[in-house]
Amino acid sequence: MAMAAANCWFSVLTSSTGSTSRYSLTSQRLFSTSRRPTYFLTSIVKSSKDPNQNQNPKQKLPRKTPDKFSTENEAITQKFPGRSRDESPLSNADGRSSRKKSGRSQSTSLRSSGVQRKGNKGVLFDSKDQQVETGNLQDAAFLNAVVKVYCTHTAPDYSLPWQKQRQYQSTGSAFMIGDGKLLTNAHCVEHDTQVKVKKRGDDTKYVAKVLAKGVECDIALLSIESKEFWKGAEPLQFGRLPRLQDAVTVVGYPLGGDTISVTKGVVSRIEVTSYAHGSSELLGIQIDAAINPGNSGGPAFNDRGECIGVAFQVYRSDEAENIGYVIPTTVVSHFLEDYERNGKYTGFPSLGVLLQKLENPALRACLNVPSHEGVLVRKVEPTSDASNVLKKGDVIVSFDDVRVGSEGTVPFQTTERIAFRFLISQKFAGDVAELGIIRGGEFMKVKAIMNPRVHLVPYHIEGGQPSYLIVAGLVFTPLSEPLIEEECEDTIGLKLLTKARYSLARFKGEQIVILSQVLANEVNIGYEDLSNEQVLKLNGTWIRNIHHLAHLVDSCKDKYLVFEFEDNILVVLEREAALAASGCILKDYGIPSERSSDLSEPYVDSIGHVKTIDQHESVDCAVSNSEFGYDGLLWG
Repeated sequence: MAMAAANCWFSVLTSSTGSTSRYSLTSQRLFSTSRRPTYFLTSIVKSSKDPNQNQNPKQKLPRKTPDKFSTENEAITQKFPGRSRDESPLSNADGRSSRKKSGRSQSTSLRSSGVQRKGNKGVLFDSKDQQVETGNLQDAAFLNAVVKVYCTHTAPDYSLPWQKQRQYQSTGSAFMIGDGKLLTNAHCVEHDTQVKVKKRGDDTKYVAKVLAKGVECDIALLSIESKEFWKGAEPLQFGRLPRLQDAVTVVGYPLGGDTISVTKGVVSRIEVTSYAHGSSELLGIQIDAAINPGNSGGPAFNDRGECIGVAFQVYRSDEAENIGYVIPTTVVSHFLEDYERNGKYTGFPSLGVLLQKLENPALRACLNVPSHEGVLVRKVEPTSDASNVLKKGDVIVSFDDVRVGSEGTVPFQTTERIAFRFLISQKFAGDVAELGIIRGGEFMKVKAIMNPRVHLVPYHIEGGQPSYLIVAGLVFTPLSEPLIEEECEDTIGLKLLTKARYSLARFKGEQIVILSQVLANEVNIGYEDLSNEQVLKLNGTWIRNIHHLAHLVDSCKDKYLVFEFEDNILVVLEREAALAASGCILKDYGIPSERSSDLSEPYVDSIGHVKTIDQHESVDCAVSNSEFGYDGLLWG
């Protein structure tokens, strides 16, 4: 655990999903692979931040530490690698979604294949990965539906949350699906400020609008209003989920040239896979066709010219070659139907339980499980609806009348078995699932409403800009994975890293609020060295989230503001002096406002009475999006 925490890699409790809709899509996932040092492109992205952006030397700048396992996409600046499931648990503990106790392998990495950063000249891969244009495909009509994406990104600065980082550009791929819309990867348009696309053989770039982003499934929906763009356009037709050894062709605009590129291979594996960008696990298709930066968002075709998925990631290792991943059309159809139902992306649901395999016969006998099936409920998340119907010690033996094996798997494609969470991923938010359980030796059926998982420490910030509150130079912000990525383990500290990995939200809206840094001023003298400390109470009241803290500060009438932190650290400020100094501090450090715009809204207590449980009590299980948190454990 210590090594995993020290490596600053965490995973999310998101459930994988993929379901078919009227779009009849089969969605599959692709991992980008590279035998070159994986930090090369990432270090360039990191260095793109303007050193002059922090205009005042008094302000503490977080140390930017290049990470070997960061994503390769041009379009993303944060690192969200995932875990490959095709190798032993120890050999692939290299990505953010890995939850193993071992350290990260120094020769493997999971990376989004996505966008190639413009200006990265001379970055070439092994000749075995070279992209080739196939003669018999050059005039195929479906190739004209694939376009090149140009995106300008402006990412937030999570350590200095009132400002943004320097903008940068990237390129990727997308394809037409009809009704004036295109599909690409979410990481290709992450933190977008401008998106343009260009058709094959055209020299005009058209402005695109991002309609929806599915971070978990790494899919984004674009629209283009220009009628000129759609003249003569033929959208792609989606095919069904392929079989093993089916031929597959990947089309896109990777690095190494400006024209469209085609690579061929076969389907190597279909299973629930780690999605690097979304830090989630969904159905994915593994292929051996070469995928390089810039391929992200491009389609993968079967031998009938039907789209069977979206290229998005590769697995790179010294021990493995040509392992790419495609988002299958089942996941794509779930994303599109979700958008059609709700007018926005709401996410994939979760059952919200920590499970254990029941392979051991003595364990099954002790729990009165008569057959070789079922998984044991170890813990139920307090924020899930399952907490109303499931208990610790229950054994789940079926999900919507599909029998669950003792390894946590269910039947798949006639002759295969797949992770139990695949069934969960078929559901939509608000759907009801019927669970067959054994409780105390008695079989019964219960129903649970499926909803997206509530994350105590989010992997992505909705709206893009983090919340913050400055009180007399004390900078408070919620703990998030992007912030951990910027600060890294040497400044965040092991305690916060452990909480990010092990703690569960006890109620909706709960956040871990930390003192990010102290902007030195006479009013806060003696506190300047405090940083990255969790604040627990203000004047004796437990803090629920950053908005609650702002409300407590605004409504305080006491003489002193008394902040209680983890490890019994105490910060006391004279309230009137603190308020009087705020304007001067903001001016000295060039900060436009003492709080983020979302905290200017009136605070609404939607939580009600919350039991004041010590924060340490929630640190009792691994927070993991991988199938196995530890050996024998899995999340539903």
